[in-house]
Amino acid sequence: MPQTAVIPPGTGVPLAPYVPGTLADGILYVSGTLPFDKQNNVVHVGDAAAQTRHVLTTIQGVVEAAGGTMADVTMNHIFLTDWANYGAINAVYAEFFPGSKPARYCIQCGLVKPDALVEIATVAHVGKKA
Repeated sequence: MPQTAVIPPGTGVPLAPYVPGTLADGILYVSGTLPFDKQNNVVHVGDAAAQTRHVLTTIQGVVEAAGGTMADVTMNHIFLTDWANYGAINAVYAEFFPGSKPARYCIQCGLVKPDALVEIATVAHVGKKA
């Protein structure tokens, strides 16, 4: 099956061997997205809401680069470091998904950089573009 890497303009170099998104048969798989700047430094240290907004804005850029919108998102995988941040993460999440909500799951875990409070991976159905 043909696959297309989706790399929005201005994307920094990833920490590991992956691309921001892969489009295959109209389905976009967005890699786990952390609150990183272009140099892979954590932004908004200590602020789960701001980190979540940064992560979802980054994901939105990948989805749009693939020709979709956030309304095309069908699944989110949310990883957080502390359940105390669950409410703040959900408040920002609701801003990005105001209508019908995608399926999702949320787990508490350690992340690649200690100052990162949230990571989200996404699946979106954007049509057959690859």
